[in-house]
Amino acid sequence: MESQKRLSSKTMAFVLAGGRGSRLKQLTNNRVKPAVYFGGKTRIVDFALSNALNSGIRKMAIATQYKAHSLIRHCQRGWSFFRAERNEFLDILPASQQVNEEKWYAGTADAVTQNIEIIDSYGIEYILILAGDHIYKMDYEVMLEEHVSTNADVTVGCLTVDREEASAFGVMAVDEELRVTSFLEKPADPPGMPGDPDKTLASMGIYVFKWSYLRELLLNDQELEGSKHDFGGDIIPYIVKNGRAQAHRFTESCVKHKATAEAYWRDVGTVDAYWRANIDLTNFDPDLDLWDKNWPIWTYSEVAPPAKFIHDEENRRGHALSSMVAGGCIISGTEIRNSLLFTNVRTNSYAQLEETVVLPHATIGRHAQLSKCVVDARVIVPEGMVVGEDPKEDARFFEVSKGGVTLITQGMVDAWSAAQ
Repeated sequence: MESQKRLSSKTMAFVLAGGRGSRLKQLTNNRVKPAVYFGGKTRIVDFALSNALNSGIRKMAIATQYKAHSLIRHCQRGWSFFRAERNEFLDILPASQQVNEEKWYAGTADAVTQNIEIIDSYGIEYILILAGDHIYKMDYEVMLEEHVSTNADVTVGCLTVDREEASAFGVMAVDEELRVTSFLEKPADPPGMPGDPDKTLASMGIYVFKWSYLRELLLNDQELEGSKHDFGGDIIPYIVKNGRAQAHRFTESCVKHKATAEAYWRDVGTVDAYWRANIDLTNFDPDLDLWDKNWPIWTYSEVAPPAKFIHDEENRRGHALSSMVAGGCIISGTEIRNSLLFTNVRTNSYAQLEETVVLPHATIGRHAQLSKCVVDARVIVPEGMVVGEDPKEDARFFEVSKGGVTLITQGMVDAWSAAQ
């Protein structure tokens, strides 16, 4: 255990949080994907940061680029408890044109390259590269231990996925010792695993390097013509060919709320996946345990009074069944089923919500009926608006996903209201 503590104290977590996440459609019009709300109180980025904190890592940095204000403000408010005098910190590294006046972050590796001088000043031995846009719980110390014990040049966090589904990922062929023999981006015919040809190892976008080794690689890659300066596209394939790349199975380090639970990891990068992961939290025994005090998910929590339910009349009864309702909500004569409401949502009499995710500070008008929807933050749903019964009619004004989830933003509501 002592060696684990020493490794985490020598490690920095570098979170890549610059991508828009365009598959989330209008949810990322005003915020980067890692800053999108999730689970009633948190943001997506809180999971990578909390994993690092719970793993004993106290040095972190977040590289930002696209519409970063919401993310920066969240980190300033919710993650400002680090103390420099204890040699701990969370730094925000916007794309600040450090190489030249025209160059922003050109790729995931370039985001690290442009901050080499800053990282050097931290005096670290290992660097942990994290994607800031996935939902999971993981003890990074276990991965660090494996990286050191196998004498790897890079250790890649991997999911075990069905071979027929692996074409959507960067996948790895490995030998019996889990040494990576090839790294392929979204191949048409993914390789199977030794002893299990129907399964494939897919990259989670999590990498461990010794900093001195990665530093030299990044400087060399910076000078290569034709390089996209990307970890998955350039850096990892180079190490597979010229060094030792080790695969680390997520099942070895995932944090479960019970021994029989499956390893939980979700890419909530589409509206359908985002809706499903949030609604799954309303299940009787959800796969993701947000109540686990041994592995808490830290966040900025608004000061809000408890949720309030009012009115008890026929068809005007404020109640919620199989749902999650955050603080500050006032459920006034509304029927809510299998839904998730974030902080300070207000619902009015005779409204009905079913399988609906409502982001903070939204208001649901009287007699509104929403089914299988995602309502963006601060949206005011007008009185009597019905969404979720007629997909073709909904698609005239709202964003309807392939899975039949309707995304509602204020601009869409304004268009709907103008047409009435």
